[in-house]
Amino acid sequence: MTEIIIIAALAKNRVIGKDQSLPWNLPEDLKYFKETTIGNAVIMGRRTFESIGGGKALPERLNIILSRSLHEIDGSYVSRSLEEAVQLCEDKGYNKIFIIGGSSVYAEALGRATKMILSEIPEEYDGNVFFPEFGEEWKEVSRDKREGFDIVTYHKE
Repeated sequence: MTEIIIIAALAKNRVIGKDQSLPWNLPEDLKYFKETTIGNAVIMGRRTFESIGGGKALPERLNIILSRSLHEIDGSYVSRSLEEAVQLCEDKGYNKIFIIGGSSVYAEALGRATKMILSEIPEEYDGNVFFPEFGEEWKEVSRDKREGFDIVTYHKE
């Protein structure tokens, strides 16, 4: 069975980005993201793809970009829908898929995912991209306190 996992860093006010960048500097969180997603599939929206690494694929991961306008990107696949992207991951033998943003992709994936790993930052930040609200069916199962943020894992009941 394929596991679909949402992974994100968000501020206390649910901000996840500002003008296609992160409004904070947390190298330990970026390291955790890399260690957690490496060797797996990552699905992201076009703007998220353009904001990370200047539009280059994340190394050592199957990169799938959701877009209706892009056609082909070196080192990545383009899918028209989340369903198509998940199917591509499964066809390529990946059983762990990470949803890495942005806001609308997270919102759509909330219905499919069974796990979320959120780096929760206790401060509020100015931003124009927000993590979607999620319901009470998501239960906190672990909290790992780090310098400047907590890594919180949620499972859907």
